[in-house]
Amino acid sequence: MANTRNNNNTGDRRSSRNSSERGEGNDRKGGGARNFNKEKGSEDRLKPAEMELKEKMVALNRVAKVTKGGRTFSFAAIVVVGDGKGTVGHGLGKARDVSEAISKAVDDAKKNLIKFPIYKGTIPHEQKGKYGAGKVLIKPASDGTGVIAGGAMRAVLEIGGVHNVLAKSQGGSNPHNVIKATIDALSKLRNPTDVAKQRNISIDKLFNG
Repeated sequence: MANTRNNNNTGDRRSSRNSSERGEGNDRKGGGARNFNKEKGSEDRLKPAEMELKEKMVALNRVAKVTKGGRTFSFAAIVVVGDGKGTVGHGLGKARDVSEAISKAVDDAKKNLIKFPIYKGTIPHEQKGKYGAGKVLIKPASDGTGVIAGGAMRAVLEIGGVHNVLAKSQGGSNPHNVIKATIDALSKLRNPTDVAKQRNISIDKLFNG
């Protein structure tokens, strides 16, 4: 009996030691990944203080909360900001006052800026974007076409500096999802200069064949 008890205790200590070692390894791995993402994000993050950003409100919702003393009203504002040169961001702000909600949304949008390429007033190539139930399709257009888009998509494309584009929302109409799907599509666009260098050809040959 004594030998059996000792063997069990030894096995328990070994299993606990192995599990703790595996846990430490996972913690180290996860921490390294978090630090890498943090460093990468800090390098790629745009600085709104160095840009002349314009803002545009896309939607303003009034939310009523029923409490014991009656109804309490607050406002939720969706705002997009951009410099008209290929930089755009979106934000959401909630407050009791409309102006405060918009101000919070603008501050939030400046934290979520992205940069995308613009070629001759339009986008370089066709691209799809998706976020939740929102699905969008954007296509390049010739000069003079204008921004053929509706609702939230138009606001994002115009404030980002795209003058000619064909856009279509293929999913839900919720402005939150449409804006995020549009920004997802813009973030996937490839710079034609970089593509031409990778293929060792000129930009004219890249577009004209």
